[in-house]
Amino acid sequence: MPGMFFSANPKELKETDHSLLDDKTHKKRSKTFRMDVKAYLRSMIPHLEPGIKPSKSKDILSINEVMQWSQSLEKLLANQIGQDVFGNFLKSEFSEENIEFWLACEDYKKTESDLLHCKAEKIYKAFVHSDAAKQINIDFHTRESTARKIKAPTPTCFDEAQKLIYTLMEKDSYPRFLKSNMYLNLLNELQANSLK
Repeated sequence: MPGMFFSANPKELKETDHSLLDDKTHKKRSKTFRMDVKAYLRSMIPHLEPGIKPSKSKDILSINEVMQWSQSLEKLLANQIGQDVFGNFLKSEFSEENIEFWLACEDYKKTESDLLHCKAEKIYKAFVHSDAAKQINIDFHTRESTARKIKAPTPTCFDEAQKLIYTLMEKDSYPRFLKSNMYLNLLNELQANSLK
């Protein structure tokens, strides 16, 4: 046909177009993710605990902090931003109730004795009760034991359930988090920024 040009091998052209498109799509997604990570890190500034000053560099997180998260779940959860990032990962897996319960238990342990009963009821209704909206995955025995303990609440009445949830996160979600794009891309982004 006049005015139309064809490649000697149309199949070759098609494959080239696909690889170019895939490469462009990958670069675009990478750039979008980097922008999302930067926006996320900027949003974390108001969430830093009082008294903790961000590092003097322009980054909120240091590469060393994020690398320490891979050493243990305990180190990840000891970091406020680590809790938030892991919480977002659990949200993506529809299991955010685990970290929410764990954090509620940590807060509960610091509660003044006259407020224990009220807080214990709230935590039990939110996470432990068999009809709880954010019911955690614990066995019947632990659920019943916790129900008995909150009748005369002490700072340790959720310890058994909290330990089970911690173990569940440690053995199940945490290893997946360390292999996730969310963690690896954050690590890569911070490494790239530290080289600038």
